[in-house]
Parts: sequence; structure tokens; C-alpha cells
Amino acid sequence: MGLFEDFSRFLETRLEEFLKNNPHLELQALEEQLREQEEETLRLITSFRIREKQLKDSILETAQDVQRWHIRIQKAETAKRFDLVTPAKERETQLLRQGNQLWGQMKGVQDRLQKTIELQQQIQTRRKEVKVKIAQAEATRRANQSQQTASPPGWDSTASSYGKFSSTPSRADLDPLEASFQRWETEEELENMKREMGK
Repeated sequence: MGLFEDFSRFLETRLEEFLKNNPHLELQALEEQLREQEEETLRLITSFRIREKQLKDSILETAQDVQRWHIRIQKAETAKRFDLVTPAKERETQLLRQGNQLWGQMKGVQDRLQKTIELQQQIQTRRKEVKVKIAQAEATRRANQSQQTASPPGWDSTASSYGKFSSTPSRADLDPLEASFQRWETEEELENMKREMGK
């Protein structure tokens, strides 16, 4: 269950902290990680359900065997076939023990199934949150691009009057460097997150 516990902790703390600190992040990579995790949990859910069904069938079969041997014991006792009673009781005891083991296994599988379903729901919720943030980041990026391409009022006349200053870098000219550093820092953080998730 290490995967579930580690990833649950990551979902609860690391992801929220990361998203808060990196609103400009290229979130598609993170959304892809969550999609892969969700697919993995869905595969596990299917696997646990199949195992649960197998164990239920085995428990039912064992219960029927116990019942059959219980009837045989009663018959042997009534017929005073004590040579058969003792081994039949041993068989019944063995089957009861087997049934208890199967029951314990089934309860363990059901517990893991429930935890996996809860994890899958958490991942699904986080994926939705990340998709919303992707849309917000995209809208912000578009808005910033629009602002950078739009010239402030009177800019053209000022630029023509002071042509020798037109080559001076403006804030808009400095933004690509800022964006490059932000991308680089974000990629480093994303790599750290991937390593965390891979543990």
C-alpha cells in the first residue's frame, strides 16, 4: 500500500503547495501525471474486484463442503461408524480453517479496493482542479499577450519624436527573459515532483 499512502500524502500537501507557488506552470505535464495515476488506480480497482469475486466463490464452495461434511459426520455418528467420525471431523475443521483464511483474504482485498476507489476519486478531483488551472493560466497568458501587443496611447508619436530612444528595452522587452527563468525554475520543480511521485 506504499503507493497509495505516498501518493495520498502528495495529493494532500505537495500538489497544493506546488500549484500555489507556481501559478505560471505548464500544468499539462502535471495533468498527464494525474491521468496516468488515475488509469493505474482504475486497473487496480478492476483487479481487486476480480479477486474479490474469486474469493467469494471460494468461500461459498468451502461453506458447501463444510455443510456436506457436517451431514456426513451426523450420518456416521447415527450409524455408529466411529472409524469415519473422527477423520470426517478433522476434515470439517480443516475446511472451517480454510474458510476463515479465505474470509480474511477477502476482507483484506475489500479494504484495499475501498482505499483504491477513494484514491481514484481524489486523483479525479485533482485532475479537474488542474484542468481549471490550465484554463486560467491559458486565459492569463492570452491576456498578457494582448497587453504586450497593444501600444499604449501616444506611444507612436513619442517614439517618432524620440527615435534615438526606440532601441531602449521596455518592460515588454524584458518579459521574455523573466518568462525564460520562470519556465526553467518551473521545470526544475516539476522534475522534483516527478521524482517524489516515482518513490
